[in-house]
Amino acid sequence: MKSFFALLLLIPMVIYGKEKKSQEDLTRWVNPLVGTMTRPSLSNGNLYPAIALPWGMNFWTPQTGKMGNGWIYQYTKNKIVGFRETHQPSPWIGDYGAFSIMPVTGKLKFQEADRASWFSHKRETVKPYYYRVFLGNYATWVEMTATKRAAYFRITYPAGEPSYLVLDAFFHGSYVKVIPGKHEIIGYCRNNSGGVPANFHNYFVLKFMTPFERVWTWNDSSLYENSLERKGNHAGAVVEFKGLDKKVIEIEVASSFISYDQAWLNLDREIGGASFDQIKERNKEVWNKQLSRIRIEGATDAQKTTFYTALYHAMLFPREFYEINKSDQIVHYSPYNGKVLPGYMFTDTGFWDTFRALFPFLTVMYPDVDSHMMAGLVNAYKEGGWLPEWASPGYRNSMIGSNSASIIADSYLMGIRGYDIKTLYEGIMKNSVREAPNNFLGRVGAKYYN
Repeated sequence: MKSFFALLLLIPMVIYGKEKKSQEDLTRWVNPLVGTMTRPSLSNGNLYPAIALPWGMNFWTPQTGKMGNGWIYQYTKNKIVGFRETHQPSPWIGDYGAFSIMPVTGKLKFQEADRASWFSHKRETVKPYYYRVFLGNYATWVEMTATKRAAYFRITYPAGEPSYLVLDAFFHGSYVKVIPGKHEIIGYCRNNSGGVPANFHNYFVLKFMTPFERVWTWNDSSLYENSLERKGNHAGAVVEFKGLDKKVIEIEVASSFISYDQAWLNLDREIGGASFDQIKERNKEVWNKQLSRIRIEGATDAQKTTFYTALYHAMLFPREFYEINKSDQIVHYSPYNGKVLPGYMFTDTGFWDTFRALFPFLTVMYPDVDSHMMAGLVNAYKEGGWLPEWASPGYRNSMIGSNSASIIADSYLMGIRGYDIKTLYEGIMKNSVREAPNNFLGRVGAKYYN
């Protein structure tokens, strides 16, 4: 990120209005693998390749690490255990609402370590909107593209092999239900690292284009054939496909923090009747539209890659934590009080360093998005009683001070409107003068400091 803002000063730029349509494929300069050659003992970015849309509610990524490990994808690893919906902003903060799918052929293997398949970066394609990889153990190609709240998978299995799809709803409370007549799987996952109300769920739905031959559910280490429903600490499902002459399996996936009905609505809104290639191209154009707000001139190819890769990263967080209901109203599940309420909500950001560069950058280049983020902070304060200093998805004990105050002041003084500044000012003053009840809220030591 520092290299990105350094380049802003060094490279001549042309800044376009938000309606400027991209004439060049700027995604070719984005490398989502930057920052993935890392480990806990040495921070070289601590990133994972997020297949997503700008500020999307859900990201998808290949998973090389163990469930619960913050280092989801490490470039030096050579095995993939699944393709995961993730909401993780950093390995130290952790993930929440995560689940994964994994194709398997031959002998059925469903547990994480057993089902792992080797892969090579030589047979891996990574774009902001698209991922493709060859799973060597299963001679299977996996492709995925992701919208803000949904994803589309295209899996090409080898001929003459039993072909399975494993769904892993992860630990700390999960549920799955297979609906063979509709070629669907639904369920929820409750895994989190904190910052959630007691009623937290991530509801997911999967729609398959191919009928099931056989079905199983599983719980921890036990597999149950012909079982359609499973609930427990760590639940999952497996389906085997009919019609092995049709090797390409397509799967539409969506989720919601509100309900199954909302998850289906998210799927219909963002995928609808479109094909995999149509969704892929649509997602590519969304990225190009946002990336094209800045064009750089006189840069080398290496500088272009550094610049646009960092710009891609700058448009991932804070993430949208809101959905659009059947009445076309913006609503959100509140990570502060557990209620479904109207209005915007954003999360997965710690203001303690992003207030220096990212948020000022948003006020200049994406003021419309910044306005929505400020409206989300209004709702966070109303629903939780304090302004968050690290949210993922609700209050987290990760930083001191009142760093959100500076981004609110910056937004307002830059002329950005569309939110309740009086309520935000009230929140700034409360954080400044009231002693916080614990390390999750406000400023510990405010009384002594003042």
